[in-house]
Amino acid sequence: MRVVIAEDNVLLSSGLELLLTARGFQIAAIATDGPGFLAAVDEHRPEVTIVDVRLPPAFKDEGIRAALRARADHPGLPVLVLSQYVEREYARELLSDGRGGIGYLLKDRVGRVAEFTRALRRVAAGGTAMDPEVIAQLLLGRDRDPLAALTPREHQVLALVAEGHDNTAVADRLAITLNAVHKHIGGIFAKLGLSPTDSGHRRV
Repeated sequence: MRVVIAEDNVLLSSGLELLLTARGFQIAAIATDGPGFLAAVDEHRPEVTIVDVRLPPAFKDEGIRAALRARADHPGLPVLVLSQYVEREYARELLSDGRGGIGYLLKDRVGRVAEFTRALRRVAAGGTAMDPEVIAQLLLGRDRDPLAALTPREHQVLALVAEGHDNTAVADRLAITLNAVHKHIGGIFAKLGLSPTDSGHRRV
């Protein structure tokens, strides 16, 4: 699986290259800025990309802007965003097209190698992989705290759904029935003011 990485920190980019190569990924290119990333995507047509939010020269939002541009130029391009921070507005923009193939993880997740590589493969396959902290920050950006109404079990279910797990996987991980998962998801959607459909886009 071909991967293009946009990361200016040499230690992190080298670590990602070693980690992913050892697990069967092919690193097609490592870019250190937005224009370099866009050029690498055009040249290599990767199956998945990893992008840091903040890249040179200003270290503000160059990486995620480049990711949005790449998604516009190559619709459906799988993008896994890595960041030390939750950039709410850009996370919302990435999710807004509803096409999948999107992930947003905080950088400390990279150290959990199995979890990180599963997330990357899920994004490459067109799924989503959202850090629970990212989801929490997106929801907390509303006028009130919608998470306060959730039960502890609903918090657990929401965290697993945010990581991209389907209902069967959620049931297995929490050792509950599939029917219970459906009920919890229905409760979560109702409390968050979402339509109680079980479609993939609504889950995102």
